[in-house]
Amino acid sequence: MKWKTRLGAGVTALAAVLGVVSAPTASATTLAAPDISLANVKTHLNQLQTIANNNGGTRSARGGGYAASVSYVENLLKNAGYTTTRQTCTSCLGQSQNLIAEWPQGDASQVIMLGAHLDSVSAGPGINDNGSGSASILEVALTLARTNPAMAKRVRFGWWADEESGLVGSKYYVNNLPGAERTKIKTYLNFDMIGSKNWGYFVYDDVASVKAIFDEYFSSIGIPTEGDSEGDGRSDHASFKSAGIPVGGLATGAGDVKSSAQAQKWGGTAGSPFDNCYHRACDTTANIPDAPLEKNSDAIGYALWKLAVAAPQGNDFSVAVNPTSGTVQPGQSLQVAVSTTTTSGSAQSVTLSASGLPAGATATFNPATISSGGSSTLTITTSSSTPTGTFPVTVTADGANADHTASFSLGVGSSSCAPVTTSTRLDIPDYPGAAVSSTANVGCARNASGTTKVEVHITHTYRGDLVIDLVAPDGTAYRLKNSSSDSTPNLDTTYTVNASSEAANGAWKLQIKDVGPADTGYLSSWTLTV
Repeated sequence: MKWKTRLGAGVTALAAVLGVVSAPTASATTLAAPDISLANVKTHLNQLQTIANNNGGTRSARGGGYAASVSYVENLLKNAGYTTTRQTCTSCLGQSQNLIAEWPQGDASQVIMLGAHLDSVSAGPGINDNGSGSASILEVALTLARTNPAMAKRVRFGWWADEESGLVGSKYYVNNLPGAERTKIKTYLNFDMIGSKNWGYFVYDDVASVKAIFDEYFSSIGIPTEGDSEGDGRSDHASFKSAGIPVGGLATGAGDVKSSAQAQKWGGTAGSPFDNCYHRACDTTANIPDAPLEKNSDAIGYALWKLAVAAPQGNDFSVAVNPTSGTVQPGQSLQVAVSTTTTSGSAQSVTLSASGLPAGATATFNPATISSGGSSTLTITTSSSTPTGTFPVTVTADGANADHTASFSLGVGSSSCAPVTTSTRLDIPDYPGAAVSSTANVGCARNASGTTKVEVHITHTYRGDLVIDLVAPDGTAYRLKNSSSDSTPNLDTTYTVNASSEAANGAWKLQIKDVGPADTGYLSSWTLTV
C-alpha cells in the first residue's frame, strides 16, 4: 500500500462506463471453489523474501529486487499455461514493468481481473505490503490452472509496478487501455496487505454486490467483516474505479490502530497498529501470521469461482442503463432507461434502487419492481443546493435469485469547458534549476477530451533545452515536449494530448524544466482547452 501522505492521490470521479457485476445470492447454484494451499502461498512469500535478501533487502520498483520478483511470478504462470505480457511503464521508477497474465478460456468480452502490487518500499522487503496479496493471487491463478474448470468469463491477473510512488503502474495500465478494452473488464478485485500481524478483516465497500460475495464467504466461516476505510483511494483499485470499472477487494489493515471493539471482534491487540512493520525493514516473512493469509486466500478463490467459473444454469438476468452518463444543472432532472434481460432459466422479480447520489438529489423508478426481461425509467432529480461535480451512481437490481449492478455517471453543473489562459510571466531557471509550473483552474462537470489543446508561448534563447509536461489535477503527467538539439529561439506551439481519462474539473499545470546549460527564458502565456 502506498504512502499515507498520498491519500486520495490519483483518484478521480468515475467515468461514464457501463459496468455490470454478477453476484449470485447464496441460494444460487455455483461451483465450489477449491482450497487455496496456504503452504504454497508461504512458499511464494519465502521466494520473495530471498529475492529481497539478494537485492539489498528490498523489492522496490527502482531496483533489481522488483525485476527478479516479476521473473519469479512470470515463470510459474507461463509453465501453468497462462498467456503473459510484460508492460513497460514509462512513468514508473526505472521504467519498471507491469506483469499481466490471462487464462485463455471463457468469454473474452467479459473479464474478471484480479490484481496486487508487486513492489515494496525501499525501506524493506515488503512481505506483507505487498508480497501477501501478490503471492495469494499467484497461488489462486495456479490453482485455477491445475483444476482447469469450465469458464463462463475470462480471468486476467495483474501484478503492478511502482504502486508505492502513487499507483503509477496500475494507472499506466488503465490509461493505456483502449475504451473497448476497458468496457470488457466487468470487475476488478484488488488485494493489498492481507497478512497483517494484528489483523482485521476488511472488505472494500465500493460496490455492494461485489462486497456481498466476500461477506458471504466470511459469514460461512463465522468471521464478521468491516468496510475498508483506511485503504480508500490508496491502492491500485483506485486506478480502475476512476475509469468506471466496478471494484472490490480485501485488506487486513496497515498503519491504523486497532480499536477495542475490533479487538473484541477479531482478537489481537487494541491500541496497536494492524501492521506494526508497515513500510519498515521488519516487514519480513516473520511478520505474516497464518490465519489471515489462509482465510483471505480462500476468500479470493471463492470470489473468483463465483464470478468467473461456469456453473449449472439457474435463474439469472442482466441489467443495463441507457445512457450511461448525463449532465444537469442544479434543480433540474433527467431520465435514464433501465433494461433487464433474462439470461438463463425463468424470469424473476427484480427490485430496483440507486446509490451514490449527491446531496439534495433523489432517484425514483417507474416501476420500482419489474420482472426480468422488463424495463423501468429512472428519474434523478437534483435541487438548487446539489453540489456541482461528477458523481458515480450505482443502479442495483435485486432479484429473487441473483443481484446485478450497472453504473451511471451523473454530472451536475455546466459541461461546457471554456478555454483557460494564464498570462502571468514565469521565469524558467537555467540548468540545473528545478522544474517550474504555471496553473490553469478548470471548472466543468465532464472529462477532458481526447483532443485536449495546450497552446504554449515561451521566450527562450535555445528551445531545445526545454522539457514540457501537462500535469492533470490527479497528478498524471502528459509529455508535450522532450529536449532536443533544436537551437531555434522561442516556442509558439499548440500541442494535442489525449486526456479523456481525466476529470476536467480542477487545477491543471504546465510544467517546464530547462535541461541544458547557458540559455534562459520565460513562459509568457499558455491556454488550455480541455
